[in-house]
Amino acid sequence: MDKTQLRDAATIILYREGAEGVEVLMGQRGASAAFMPNKFVFPGGAVDAVDATVPFATGPDPLCAARLALEAGAGQVTAFLAAAVRELWEETGLILGVPGAWPGAAPQGWRGFAATGHLPSAEGLRFVYRAVTPPGRPRRFDARFFLAPASRVAGDADDFSRAEDELSLLQWIPLTRARSFDLPFITEVVLGEVAELTGHDAPPDGVPFVKNDDLVAGIRRLR
Repeated sequence: MDKTQLRDAATIILYREGAEGVEVLMGQRGASAAFMPNKFVFPGGAVDAVDATVPFATGPDPLCAARLALEAGAGQVTAFLAAAVRELWEETGLILGVPGAWPGAAPQGWRGFAATGHLPSAEGLRFVYRAVTPPGRPRRFDARFFLAPASRVAGDADDFSRAEDELSLLQWIPLTRARSFDLPFITEVVLGEVAELTGHDAPPDGVPFVKNDDLVAGIRRLR
């Protein structure tokens, strides 16, 4: 695959109430990473083909599913949600799921998750942002951002012992101090958008979509 080809991606923003107010889970990308080296980011990454085949114990709410389906192909809604859950597992070792047996053998990329005895769950996930990487970057993604409370994590939300090595310095960062870290521009923008959403469980009033292409670099809302 051409590395500059636009790929679907999913990002997960976990939040909780901390000693300094609302805090979000972030980690630092490696210095040698081709995409956003050294930056502090939310867990996330490209959608894999097998993500569309993953069985969910609980799906998203109807509005979340409907907004994800806008400008998306058949099966992509499941793929976006599954990618968010998988990337959280791979990069932090945290599980968004409920105890349950898989109906068959888990596909490659999901075997470690399945071995924990959980099925993925999309309950409580809110689709809050969509952004396309601008042209000219070494990697380009069409990313969907999901917001979820840490209470949806199965187990200890501070236990990163099962994380892979994609992100270092995993930590819960207070929103009031997040901008003191080295953040990608889009992460700063998304933080501003979601800050007011962390105080309640209601869906956003439309989903901002930043479509960076050769003609348009504006924001519109998916409703």
